[in-house]
Amino acid sequence: MKKTLRLILGDQLNYNHSWLDDKNENLIYFMAETKEETTYVKHHIQKVVGFFISMRQFAEHLKSEGHRIVYYEIDSEDNQQDLIENLNHLIEKYGIEKFEYQMPDEFRLDQKLKAYCNKLEIDYEVCDSEHFYTKRSDVADFYEGKKGMTMEYFYRDMRKKHDILINAGQKPEGGQWNFDKSNRKKWSGNPSIPKFKSFDKNVESVVNQIQSQNIKTMGRIDEKNFVWPCSRAEALEVLDYFCETLLVHFGDYEDAMHTDEKFLFHSRLSFVLNTKMLSPKEVIDAAVETYYSNKKEIDISQIEGFVRQILGWREYMRGLYWHQMPGYKSKNKLENHNKLPDFYWTGKTDMNCLKHSVNQSLDEAYAHHIQRLMVLGNFALLNMTDPDEVDNWYLGVYIDAIEWVEITNTRGMSQFADGGIIATKPYVSSGSYINKMSNYCKSCKYAVNKKEGDDACPFNNLYWNFLYEKQEHFENNQRMNMMMSMLKKMKKATLNNHLERAKEIIKNPDKF
Repeated sequence: MKKTLRLILGDQLNYNHSWLDDKNENLIYFMAETKEETTYVKHHIQKVVGFFISMRQFAEHLKSEGHRIVYYEIDSEDNQQDLIENLNHLIEKYGIEKFEYQMPDEFRLDQKLKAYCNKLEIDYEVCDSEHFYTKRSDVADFYEGKKGMTMEYFYRDMRKKHDILINAGQKPEGGQWNFDKSNRKKWSGNPSIPKFKSFDKNVESVVNQIQSQNIKTMGRIDEKNFVWPCSRAEALEVLDYFCETLLVHFGDYEDAMHTDEKFLFHSRLSFVLNTKMLSPKEVIDAAVETYYSNKKEIDISQIEGFVRQILGWREYMRGLYWHQMPGYKSKNKLENHNKLPDFYWTGKTDMNCLKHSVNQSLDEAYAHHIQRLMVLGNFALLNMTDPDEVDNWYLGVYIDAIEWVEITNTRGMSQFADGGIIATKPYVSSGSYINKMSNYCKSCKYAVNKKEGDDACPFNNLYWNFLYEKQEHFENNQRMNMMMSMLKKMKKATLNNHLERAKEIIKNPDKF
């Protein structure tokens, strides 16, 4: 075997990758923590710590299995803090004759490694990460020749193709494909929610290493009680815990929000999935097996909602990312250019839903999909915020955020900056939706039912102002017809009140 260097990126921690079947003294694996990857946006301190610890645990696993591994910690003396410089140094140092890497999931790194290999004077080889159900081009291929792209049809095809929740005759379990309408219950204290699975690691030394390199981070951390799973063994514990205690009520309350419960029945598996410590197949297989073994206790709507998020939405978003990049990153169809309010970084606002959602994000490096979409993203869009600023915040603040999954959800689903490639209408609402799905409004300074006055919910004014300002974009959007009709019928005085107060809010959102 030629003397070979294999690169493993921080989100390629696949303990079951076929690479690891090879053991040869001429085979060297390389992993590194670099400033390059921690500073392209300002990341949450828990995200940086979580990645570093998970990478180190993976490197230790490789060593324990008899593999040769070169690992650079963030403050290692040999660390050039740049991927290409590190690779060049190692190729020369070890007399490497062949370079191998797994296809990255970020376009930025994909382009960088392709360009690097095109200039290499040694052999190189690229392989799959062996993680996803689909290949990069599968989503684009599925919709080729079709008028539009709707996730539902791709999702149904995936269910059939992989025989997931399918009965005889290719019929869906439970008699229908999608139980989304059953996934919208408001949680009001019952059923009780088990405590989330945590690991309480002391990470003071890692935080000190990060600070010693002057890496600027955001968010908060309890250095003596870091709760996130950072190894495959811990990831499997979280998966088992979800299946045993949380799946039974997951679907019912997956869209709910509550001041006293940050996580509700969510699995919190997104970090270990997106770093590839667990595969989507083993997560879905475990959950589906739990459902079939406990059909008397677990309703079909609970498991279908979970499967749809991973088999449908996650794979779909990845496919769209590769179909649309690099142009997707600069889309701004609604021409929004306002600044992201400072309270997204501090949590200081009197709007209770935003205060809870932002502070939870800063405290936990996590918020579930409805908080991200219908509170944080909703306000950012109604504020007509530049999608670049929204992308950077979401990519930085969440421990599970990697560009392929973040930007499609943020710029597309949340901010409608792609003009409808992912979502058929903008996901905006007044305060009524937030009130319907949470208890945030009960203890808020602002009255969710008031449309006018200083104590009216700002979402109410911003909502009608947004529809008014952007109406030309929605003239031919059938899903917006009803709201556009209501806007046109609104009394002039009422509309003017909405517009005037919305201007005040947008001018200085941090006062509200």
